[in-house]
Parts: sequence; C-alpha cells; structure tokens
Amino acid sequence: MDRSARIYIAGHRGMVGSAIHRKLENEGFTNFITRNSANLDLRDQRQVAEFFELEKPDYVFLAAAKVGGIMANNIYRAEFLYDNLQIQNNVIHNSYLHNVKKLMFLGSSCIYPKMAPQPLKEEYLLTGPLEHTNEPYAIAKIAGIKMCDAYRDQYGCNFISVMPTNLYGYNDNYHPQNSHVLPALIRRFHEAKEQNASAVTIWGTGSPKREFLFADDLADACYYLMQNYDEPGLVNIGTGQDVTIKDLALLIKRIVGYEGEINFDASKPDGTPRKLMDVSKLHHKGWQHKIELEEGITLAYRDFLSKENIAIS
Repeated sequence: MDRSARIYIAGHRGMVGSAIHRKLENEGFTNFITRNSANLDLRDQRQVAEFFELEKPDYVFLAAAKVGGIMANNIYRAEFLYDNLQIQNNVIHNSYLHNVKKLMFLGSSCIYPKMAPQPLKEEYLLTGPLEHTNEPYAIAKIAGIKMCDAYRDQYGCNFISVMPTNLYGYNDNYHPQNSHVLPALIRRFHEAKEQNASAVTIWGTGSPKREFLFADDLADACYYLMQNYDEPGLVNIGTGQDVTIKDLALLIKRIVGYEGEINFDASKPDGTPRKLMDVSKLHHKGWQHKIELEEGITLAYRDFLSKENIAIS
C-alpha cells in the first residue's frame, strides 16, 4: 500500500478498528477516511453507496460489526444476523462497484463447527454444526468469507478474509451484559475488589479453553497480510496457545488484585468446549504474535482504569 493511499477503516472507533488505525499511523499512513455510526449507518444501502461515491477509498479494512459475548449473541440473534449481513453486503459490494484495490474482511473464530478437531484449521469451515449460542453471528461471517471469494471469482476483486481468535485490548467493550469473557472478567474482578465482595461467580464450569490475542497484535498481522497475502479462502490469526477459563480468571484476579473467592455456576452454558486456532498458515507467511497474555491483560486493565477515570494503584 502506498503511504498516500486513501484508506477506509470501517469500525475505526472500535477495539479492532482503532488498533488498525494506530498501526497504520505508526507506519506513516495519513490519508484516512473515517465515519462514525452516527454519520454513516453501514446497514443502510443508500448511505453506503453515497459514501463510496464521494470518498472513493483505495483500501478498505472491514472491521465494523455487531459483536458481543455469549449472552448478547444468544439474546439478540436476529440483530446479530441481520445487522452483520447488511454491513458486510453493503461495504463489500460497494468496494467492488468503486474499484477498491484491496479489501480485508475480518471475521471470527466462531465460524468453525462446535465439535471441530483442535486446533482449528482453515479447511474445517462448513464441516459440521455451529455452536448454537453464536450461530447467527457465525453464519453472517461465513457469508462474508464466501462473498469475498465470490467477488474474487466473478469480478477479479482482491478481497481477502482473516479470522481472528478471541480479542482484547485498548478500547475494549466492558459492558456488564454484552462484553466478551476477558473484558467482562476484568470488570467483574475490579468491581468485586472495589466493593470488598467475598466472591465472584462466573458462568459455566471453567473448563472450556480459549485463545486470546491482543488487538494491537491483530492489527500488526492485518497490516502484514495486506502487504503480503492475495489469496482466496481465509487466514486464521491467533497465538496458537490457549488457556482454560478457570486459569484465565485466576490470572485476571491476580492482575486486578482481587483477594476473594471464585465460584463457577455450572447451570449456565459453557459454549464451545475449545477454540484454538491452527496458525501454521499465518506462521508460514512470516508473522507471529508478540504480546503474551499476562502482559496484554495488564495493559488492558490499565486502559480500563483510565477509561473509568480510576487512579492506578
């Protein structure tokens, strides 16, 4: 990508989009096109068409999506399917119509079958049933991958798809109900510490294993692949390492400084038993993560405290 190219980051204010924006700025890019959701509703076909006609971006990072944890995915099933399909349909189609040089579509590891072999290889896509709680979101993301490939096949568009593992980092969502597990635990343990609560209760058994990638590492991988990858299909982005929810909770508890007990509510859903990405394809392309979990959680917690206007002890 030329440093003067016009770059549109859809979702630039979110955790992923803001990390990509920081990375590109650090690499010397300056010509960014940005709109927040109040000024551009990506679900609206007319608004998106007018935006592309006016701005004519050269490169597009499609990081905008309706996202959330198990509870949000399961409650807002229709919204997660409709909103995400509308967003990606409009952005991908208008990128084709307006001759975008390259588009990167960002999905999620939840696209893989619930009981797929571990670690998850790219070729396991569509080989079995999905996890019920996040099926609508996963179906939307699978449609996005296939849409990028279809536009490549029919129109010759250089549209690529990347599937990050579970993400966390700066500008994460710490909403009490709608956040993902890692930021949710940061908030829960911090509030329990502040309230001198005797225990924190966590959904599920604590046995599922999850992989976590710091968002700035994802941004680094996205930049690398935009420079070095031009193929159909998808690329997993992750660390290749996972941890049980119980061990994750114990690590966050220590970093936050909470001294109470942890209880697991086995009546609540665990979700997929394990979601570890096979990242050998990415490693063979020449990229590996840099920020390990303990360092990343420490950075995320400091960011959480700064957003909450809380002094760091």
